[in-house]
Amino acid sequence: MQRIVALVILLIPGIIAVYGIKLMRDMVFNIGHPLIPSLTLQFIIGFLFFLVGLWFVAGFIFYRDRKRSKVQERFKKKEH
Repeated sequence: MQRIVALVILLIPGIIAVYGIKLMRDMVFNIGHPLIPSLTLQFIIGFLFFLVGLWFVAGFIFYRDRKRSKVQERFKKKEH
């Protein structure tokens, strides 16, 4: 059950990142989204969606690897 919950937690930001890529691609091909008034704003929103999704997935993987001691020494938590 924990793995399914983790998968769902990773799917939502992954979908947000993919949608951000779609918005940026549509801007390149001059396809506007009906709710966004300009193509420049569409690209900026798409880029932000992509960054937020990537940041969350990368942070999740980094946290998991740090917990299992699978990162380089400089990324391991220092114990006081």
